[in-house]
Amino acid sequence: MKTMTRREVLRLAGGATAIIPLAMLTTHQAVATDMPQVDPEDATAKALGYVHASENAEQLCNNCQLYTGEAEAEWGQCTIFPGKSVNAQGWCKSWVKKMA
Repeated sequence: MKTMTRREVLRLAGGATAIIPLAMLTTHQAVATDMPQVDPEDATAKALGYVHASENAEQLCNNCQLYTGEAEAEWGQCTIFPGKSVNAQGWCKSWVKKMA
């Protein structure tokens, strides 16, 4: 069995440190696109009046402070509905104007 020098251990640790953030970025993107969409008939969605298409062009999920998805994406994440995606053009009673 070969023993590793301190320099080899540090080199391996440095390489792993560089790879971990890249792996997390690609994992996060994959998870965001694979999430199920919020069902407007879901109990939480009903209680909050969630709809896939807002009636007010000024109040959309993609300009809400709680929306964490990409602004230009059709669907994205919302802190109100963890593990599910909301329509960027949707709306619910929790809508809060996104601060610039």
